[in-house]
Amino acid sequence: MELFKEDKVYNFLGKGKIFFVASFVLFFLAVALIATKGFSFGIDFTGGTVVQVKYQGPAPIDKVREALEKDELFKHAAVSEFGSPEEIVIKTAASTDGLSKDIGDVTREILKGTGEFEIRRVDMVGPKVGDELRVKGLTAFLLTLGAIMAMVTFRYEWRFALAAIIAIVHDIVITFGFVSYFDIDFNIESVAALLMILGYSIHDTIIVYDRIREHIQESKNSDFVMIVNEAVSRTQSRTTLTSLTVFFVVLTLFLFGGDIMLGFSFPMLVGVIIGTYSSIFVAAQLVVWTGFSVGRYREKMAEKQKLQAEKEKMRAQFEQGIV
Repeated sequence: MELFKEDKVYNFLGKGKIFFVASFVLFFLAVALIATKGFSFGIDFTGGTVVQVKYQGPAPIDKVREALEKDELFKHAAVSEFGSPEEIVIKTAASTDGLSKDIGDVTREILKGTGEFEIRRVDMVGPKVGDELRVKGLTAFLLTLGAIMAMVTFRYEWRFALAAIIAIVHDIVITFGFVSYFDIDFNIESVAALLMILGYSIHDTIIVYDRIREHIQESKNSDFVMIVNEAVSRTQSRTTLTSLTVFFVVLTLFLFGGDIMLGFSFPMLVGVIIGTYSSIFVAAQLVVWTGFSVGRYREKMAEKQKLQAEKEKMRAQFEQGIV
């Protein structure tokens, strides 16, 4: 399927400054939001207990809070609607290690008299496990980011590598700025989304970079902006189709997966949009602004090809016993 004509060159960088400035205003707003507001961490990282309760009719949240306040275990527990007016989640940081009864039975006993309900889910994570998950999640993210940085550094000219790394950081920060703003629980599923966004973002950027590199070698044009526009135009159909495929899958999870999937589906939904956008208007634009010279790059590549040809010639002579 061809969404964009292959033989037409679109001027993606023509208004690049406007998009770039708007993008980095959003980036710094996200940084400020994360620094001041932070994240609403789920029990995966903080430890505690989550109980999901479904009522026959609208949940009497005020009555539930009153009943819970009378019990030491659920004192200061947070009660909120979960997906529909009939369902609620009760979150408490209290440790349940010393309980001799099942926490679901305890909750059922406390909420007796608030209406007809059923306990749908009980999750418990100890503080020590929460700390371990937080450390392991952060470690996984840093190792993945380090591996990606090393890969682009060795694979591309330093200006391309620098632009790709900045674009990745840009995507992650803006995505989790949205997570912070909308108070989405940051849990182990969010870490999985974070790692997937890293992979998706760099993959999209690499596709564009490879095509730019091909155009530099194949084209006689020395105008780098024109080369970038040509390269992005050639990849646009593929990029759009791939992005839309991922977007609709994640949108389905977001719409029908319920609140329990929000920690994964929401960051992915935002990340796909930002990652696709940044590969064109951030990563490509940054390479242009770093002063990349098509002439110098072609000279460097010609020198590499000359050295490679000499090595091949020497190897052939060695195999024939001439050297």
